[in-house]
Amino acid sequence: MSTEEPIFNFDGLVGSIHHFHDELVTQASRAVNNSLTLRNWLIGCYIEEYERSGIDRADYGDRLMDRLAEILTAQEISRCDRRELYRYRRFYLTYPQIVGALPPQLTQFLNASVRQRLFAGSGIDFQDSRSLIVESATPQSRIAGKILISRLSFTHLAELINLEDETRRAFYEVECIRGNWSVRELKRQINSLYYERSGLSTDKKKLSELAQQNAEQAKPNLAIRDPYIFEFLGLKPEEVMSESHLESQLLKRLEAFLLELGHGFCFEARQKRILIGGEHFFVDLVFYHRILKCHVLVEMKLDGFSHENIGQLNTYVSWYRENVMTEGDNPPVGILLCTHKNQALVEYALAGMDNNLFVSRYLLKLPGKDEMQVFIEEQIRSGL
Repeated sequence: MSTEEPIFNFDGLVGSIHHFHDELVTQASRAVNNSLTLRNWLIGCYIEEYERSGIDRADYGDRLMDRLAEILTAQEISRCDRRELYRYRRFYLTYPQIVGALPPQLTQFLNASVRQRLFAGSGIDFQDSRSLIVESATPQSRIAGKILISRLSFTHLAELINLEDETRRAFYEVECIRGNWSVRELKRQINSLYYERSGLSTDKKKLSELAQQNAEQAKPNLAIRDPYIFEFLGLKPEEVMSESHLESQLLKRLEAFLLELGHGFCFEARQKRILIGGEHFFVDLVFYHRILKCHVLVEMKLDGFSHENIGQLNTYVSWYRENVMTEGDNPPVGILLCTHKNQALVEYALAGMDNNLFVSRYLLKLPGKDEMQVFIEEQIRSGL
């Protein structure tokens, strides 16, 4: 057997750097996700335990979640609005075995009575903090807590706790871990009734192979773009949500361009997060137009026009009309910018407007399509 060192050439140098870069990025994203998941589980744990035995719980009654959300949000603890607090409590109740994934330094956050109840019947000595690394089996899920938090992001788990049927949920847990699905893929498989189709299939193995064949896999760069993670880390949405350097630079220049037009644009937000049907979306740019007295939403797509794009913007405009528009405001309007090579297309979303004169007034005050297209094309040609 030869004891000579393998030849270390330039290709080997590149390959080595690429390998350990990918490995460490994966480790970093996994570590952040584990911390976030454990934090949310502990929040849910303590809310549930307080509701069970808090000595002053009767003082708050039905207002407990409202008051808790108010205080935690004021203290800038991320993602602790009322809806999220209920989600964390449900997460804790659905996956009690995650207690086994708590590192010893976090067991101090569980008082003795909580640990005793969680480990009752598990054969684990709850008084020995070292034993907390042992997994406990639960009826809710057969997958150990350590595996769950290391293979699934909290956003995956947030989707899974919405599945009431334990067998159905367990099926998606296994398939998601086996295929390393992205959150989007998990949603797609649930919406396509994969579990139900599997139950009806005579060749379940073949169906599983087909389902996994073209499934979108989770990647570290997708994990760090998770809204839960970047808010947990204290990052601003615009720091992580832009698809590329090109889009980021275009949005910055577009923001300045619209403000300089003098048509009444007042900047309000970039990558504005909105919640629609339990799912978070991000609007690229949001302005308030002081002349039209309405919100103007701007979405940019670095590809050709599609009806899905205008439909998405229309949804945002309709949401703003229902949830943000106040007395004295006019209906919001959306501007969709699509770019493809050196060509640009501008479309307006005027959801719910049936007054032609009103629409005409809007279009008179907004920048013209030709003006916007020329600006975008010039920016792209300049190389930013």
